[in-house]
Amino acid sequence: MKTAIVIGATGLVGSHLTGQLLETDDYKLVKVFARCPISRENPKLESHIVDFENMESWQHLITGHELFSALGTTLKKAGSKETQYKVDFTFQYDVAVAAANNEVQKYLLVSSVGANAASNNFYLRMKGELDQKVSDLPFHQIMILKPSILAGKRDESRGLEELGVSLAKPLIRILPFLRKYRPIDGEIVAAAMIKAAGIDSKEKVVEYVLDEIFELL
Repeated sequence: MKTAIVIGATGLVGSHLTGQLLETDDYKLVKVFARCPISRENPKLESHIVDFENMESWQHLITGHELFSALGTTLKKAGSKETQYKVDFTFQYDVAVAAANNEVQKYLLVSSVGANAASNNFYLRMKGELDQKVSDLPFHQIMILKPSILAGKRDESRGLEELGVSLAKPLIRILPFLRKYRPIDGEIVAAAMIKAAGIDSKEKVVEYVLDEIFELL
């Protein structure tokens, strides 16, 4: 049985992911690193409250078979692009580097449809830069999932995302080419990550776009 490492466990995808990892028999231990306590108890759960800006004190704990990275924030919550970049890019990349140095074999990342390091859009450029950087790390396997708008119940309100979800379905019926941008439930993305973790591909880096995420299940 395997040990999973999770960052972003308090978010939409991460919370579902943590719960599903704890329920599957494939994992004997789920190590969660978060900035605040998670409201979950389980004998298989090892929870660490950490400071992502002071990784030197805990990076040696980032050990296991697979790292699941679902950390992220919004520009509104972060308060500035600099802070959002720190959470969405820097913290995730630094944890990935530590995991690779600690010989974690597989890395699974939640990115975004349209992620592109050359994009003029700040969010998509940031996501694309992270995709590129982590792809160069010495993991045995890297799985990058690129969902569209994430749907599901959150602890916090995200007005623009909720509006996007409500508008997407009627627009897709009118404009079928928008299908690749249709909303996907965070619970489905979490389940797809776990399925992807069990795949041994011949390619080092494998990307899954929206339809391919659904096909994993």
